[in-house]
Amino acid sequence: MNEFQMSFSGKLLLAPMEDVTEPPFRLICKRLGADMVYTEFISSEGLIRDAVKSRRKLFIYEEERPVAIQIFGSNDNSMIEAAKISEQASPDFIDINCGCWVKNVAMRGAGAGLLKDLPKMKFIADSVLNSVSLPVTLKTRLGWDKDSIVIIEVAKIMEDIGIQALTVHCRLRGQGNKGEPDWTWIKRIKDAGIKIPIILNGGISKPEDVKFVFDTYTPDAVMIGQGAILNPFIFRQSKFFLANGFNEELPSIAERVDVCLEHLKLAVKWKGERLGVKEFRKYYSGYLRELKDINKFRIELMKFDEFNPIQDKLLHFRENFEEIGIT
Repeated sequence: MNEFQMSFSGKLLLAPMEDVTEPPFRLICKRLGADMVYTEFISSEGLIRDAVKSRRKLFIYEEERPVAIQIFGSNDNSMIEAAKISEQASPDFIDINCGCWVKNVAMRGAGAGLLKDLPKMKFIADSVLNSVSLPVTLKTRLGWDKDSIVIIEVAKIMEDIGIQALTVHCRLRGQGNKGEPDWTWIKRIKDAGIKIPIILNGGISKPEDVKFVFDTYTPDAVMIGQGAILNPFIFRQSKFFLANGFNEELPSIAERVDVCLEHLKLAVKWKGERLGVKEFRKYYSGYLRELKDINKFRIELMKFDEFNPIQDKLLHFRENFEEIGIT
């Protein structure tokens, strides 16, 4: 456990996000400085039924490592079987989702729903932990609502049973991914004497946030979710800021276009051209952010359903952006 615990120190992690942290995006973030990445969360029931969508989420590029497969569910037997199936995909560790806030997960007793039943959360986590030889971590939230913040109790439980790291999304279930995160709970967990690695998640959107939370609340690591969609370069930029105390220069137009195109190529290879192009639209803003008067160009890119016209448009943009008035 100690060796695994040490590996988290000072690290920047890419959060598991449904329909986002597929292999192409994970690989790009890894190349841009993410120290660890997580798959999308995977339904334990889907894995047991051998559902194509669930099984497909187990794919891992060697270049991504270290990588975690995250599973969720409300039935201990299903979670045990899902963990065993996940282990066969050879991730570096398995993560248990106890934080998903969406209704059709939480209201069925999975994800954040387990915050309302800590004995069940403990039993599931312990069952998974004892069913595989890989390290097991867990991701959760502060609590179900403001009247039931149980994160310190959860941390003590997980440390006692041998969970090797705990990620805390510093919001309540009812906040979803919005609302102000309360990072102070990370320091409170530490002050309660918890020794396992505590990973801070929620509301990290810029390098200054990363330095602030490391300096102020002393998490062992920081996990970035939505902030990575809005800016895939955030991992590299944050490491530069941590090392130097000021921001590195913004990525050049050439680098933005090159990385965007590489990501799009990976997405097309992964999903096929039509679906890959369609689902990629959510990423354009991240690659083109902080460029003046860019919305019109971004909207133009979103009109295409095929790779080649997008590539032509981006390459023309890279060579001529000053002439066309986007600076």
